[in-house]
Amino acid sequence: MSNQKENLQFQTETRELLNLMIHSIYSNKEIFLRELISNASDALDKLRFEAITHDHYMEKDEALEIRLEVNKENRELIIRDNGIGMSRAEVVENIGTIAKSGTREALKKMKESQSAGDFSQLIGQFGVGFYSSFMVADKVTVITRGAGENQGTRWESDGSGGYTIEDAEVDKRGTTVILQLKTVDEENELHDYSDYFEIRRVIKKYSDFITYPIVLKEEKEEQERDKDGKIVEGGKTQIVVEENTINSMKPIWLRSQSDVTDDEYNEFYKHISHDWNDPAKRIFYRAEGRIEYLSLLFIPSKAPFDFYYQNYESGLHLYVKKVLIDEAFDDLLPKYLRFVKGVVESSDLPLNISREMLQQDRHITAIRKGLTRKVLDSLKEMLDKDKEKYVKFYEEFGSALKEGAASDFEYRTNLTSLLLYESSDSAEKTTLKDYFSRMKPEQEAIYYTIGESRDVVENSPLLERYKEKGIEILYIYDPVDEYVFQTLMEYEGKKIKSVAKGDLDIGSKEEKEKIEKDLKEKETDFKAFMDALKEPLKEEIKEIRLTSRLVSAPACIVGEEFDMSPQLEKVLQRTGTGIKTKRILEINPESPVIRKMRDNFASHGAGESLKDHARILMGYAYLSEGLELPNPTAFAASVARLMETAF
Repeated sequence: MSNQKENLQFQTETRELLNLMIHSIYSNKEIFLRELISNASDALDKLRFEAITHDHYMEKDEALEIRLEVNKENRELIIRDNGIGMSRAEVVENIGTIAKSGTREALKKMKESQSAGDFSQLIGQFGVGFYSSFMVADKVTVITRGAGENQGTRWESDGSGGYTIEDAEVDKRGTTVILQLKTVDEENELHDYSDYFEIRRVIKKYSDFITYPIVLKEEKEEQERDKDGKIVEGGKTQIVVEENTINSMKPIWLRSQSDVTDDEYNEFYKHISHDWNDPAKRIFYRAEGRIEYLSLLFIPSKAPFDFYYQNYESGLHLYVKKVLIDEAFDDLLPKYLRFVKGVVESSDLPLNISREMLQQDRHITAIRKGLTRKVLDSLKEMLDKDKEKYVKFYEEFGSALKEGAASDFEYRTNLTSLLLYESSDSAEKTTLKDYFSRMKPEQEAIYYTIGESRDVVENSPLLERYKEKGIEILYIYDPVDEYVFQTLMEYEGKKIKSVAKGDLDIGSKEEKEKIEKDLKEKETDFKAFMDALKEPLKEEIKEIRLTSRLVSAPACIVGEEFDMSPQLEKVLQRTGTGIKTKRILEINPESPVIRKMRDNFASHGAGESLKDHARILMGYAYLSEGLELPNPTAFAASVARLMETAF
């Protein structure tokens, strides 16, 4: 890399981001200081970790700290840390580009949010907190020297689209950020960040929990005093420099819960999660015994935009003897609990353990079991004591819990108790336990149906006979729920059964036997008609059969007992793993429509009119379930031909 001064352009996405930052109308510009202090804290954490294996990175008993200084005359705010620092290449990589995946999606979200007034809540979420400096500064300068490096680097930009970078003489390892502050504009919430009181206020609000000293260098005017400390009348005014640590420093998870306010906990959560919203629940857990560890966990209230993306970064902060080992260690909780944020600290792990060894360590396995159980118990407590809050949480993260219910046999019972569904009795969410308690004594199974919305499923012909019997049906709208039910198979000894699969199995033994006998008697009379009806549909359906599950509707579409629903099949086809399954067309022998079609067949045979009626009948069955037609072009042609003959 050249040691000459270079003028470079930002990555395209970075330029767009900076433009949003600089022209943001969002009022909470003070979060820039939170982000810069968080970056400095991260740099100190990384230094402590690296120094375990590179002892020359730090001097023995060296004090690690973050220092703030103001130059009021030049309107400069300076933030220094003696952390890990950066090499020239790292400066270009970390500041000149946004390497995190999903950047374009992040920018899209930011642009959408700008008009809504909540733009800055997205800043931390996408790992771009440094750029928030341009909301308050006309120019930003970074001077840094990486641990183990002999040469420093100077980076500078006014945010207009490019930056300069050059080698610099830097005596010590660490990073200094110099902000050339904009003119104060109180009307637009741009406060004076060269004012000591304002800096103190912001740091106490957002960064009091930082585990390193945040030292503010202040200059104060004082009148001359005598040897007894009394002010000398008419004496000279002198400038006194004071350095004060303005944060409490003790790790928040080690402090007594009674000494920490909700606001302090919430700000700590925002610091580690880069979420702007307060968490839905806080979990404090201390384990004692063969392995001891302490955890402070948070259940978020809102899902990040990329939560269900494959590359979503999850994991907890893992500390060993107050040293941050990993800020996203994802083996402490199962994947389906990846929404949980927080800190775990243990003294029972070796300080210099590698990530590979950690993943296999029996202590980690024990911690994982303990934390998983605690989180699931806490969610159950939320469901039992504050269902309204839990329902909001479930709307955000319910799909993750479903992943666990379908895959984690050890905690399946816990997870199943957390699942929620609407039903034919009410749009209010219900648990399987509550549904089970309402089942009729003679009911043999838990029944469900799937569709895109409540309007679709509750008007389905498939429910006619169940409604007649007063049987409650669970409504599911997410194909993942069907996969969960197929995995569970039963609950409390009762089978979980789709109303759209297999045979109708409600009613007493005598009723079932009578229905089966009646259908067999009618099959002889309807056989020729059903054969003729199937002929034009044989490419789309598996078979046609008579049914007793319908009351007034002429037909419905169903599957075999272990077929996937069309909704789940469609999801799997998008991933390239699904197959197309032919469905069964069931017809109601008591329906006036079917009787007229059969009478017309008896009089005129299997003509073109019957083919069109057959296709429309099948189309009706699909559309009444909110399903896609297997052959919409042929259906439209049949409708057009019958319309011609109707006038």
